Amino acid sequence: MAALLLLATGATTARAAGDAPADPFANPPAADVLILGEVHDNPDHHLNQARAVAAVSPAAVVYEMLTPELAARVTPELTADPGALATTLEWEDRGWPDFDLYAPIFAASPMASVRGGGLPVAEVRRAISQGAATVMGSDAARFALDQPLPSEEQDLREAGQMADHCDALPPEMLPGMVEAQRLRDAAIARAALQAYEETGGPVVVITGNGHARPDWGVPALLAVAAPDLRVVAIGQSEGEVPAETPFQLIAASPPAPREDPCLAFTRR
Repeated sequence: MAALLLLATGATTARAAGDAPADPFANPPAADVLILGEVHDNPDHHLNQARAVAAVSPAAVVYEMLTPELAARVTPELTADPGALATTLEWEDRGWPDFDLYAPIFAASPMASVRGGGLPVAEVRRAISQGAATVMGSDAARFALDQPLPSEEQDLREAGQMADHCDALPPEMLPGMVEAQRLRDAAIARAALQAYEETGGPVVVITGNGHARPDWGVPALLAVAAPDLRVVAIGQSEGEVPAETPFQLIAASPPAPREDPCLAFTRR
């Protein structure tokens, strides 16, 4: 990885490789596909994403939080009414953080084509037992789902799944959880690539940091499926900028107040 340079961006601190704008959200690097990571419940992360979307004025925005069917419901008129938009997207019922956090992103580019990179829960669950390639079907090879992961990466990803679930998962579930993550990465990459092919770009992707990471997330799959595509990923962390990161451009914002997520496991 290239050496990292620390840059100040107001309330947010960014770390970038090589030459980069002082505020990567106000002046994002040129890209065919710009992937904006997040911690889902951090308001600053979504305000940063909204600023980047406004700066890019993308032809399309792909949301991890939406399936293609839900994304097709969005209209410019709905974008102007956050309450109606949240209801139309069944946002609260599907368990995402408050829609008020995401509303500024939709408002930042109301004429952009809204795309869904998410999958129905049943398909994600099927990947746990049947594998990502089986669920993806004919597009599996395009996004390398027909290939096993290198053993070191498999181990790292299984360890990450265990940590993300507060060490509460049975070890035998871990390979299936990695398959589900691979499927979700590929679905987002497929939606981004389709949006680019249909609109000519630029395309912005709104997604969690895990999907945005360049080494094995959506950027890596786009590099396999469309190697000539210019893809830039910006990660967002909380607190200090991490000393080690797969991102060549990463920003840190103050932590969002939240209850310890591991309490959900101890209450069972």
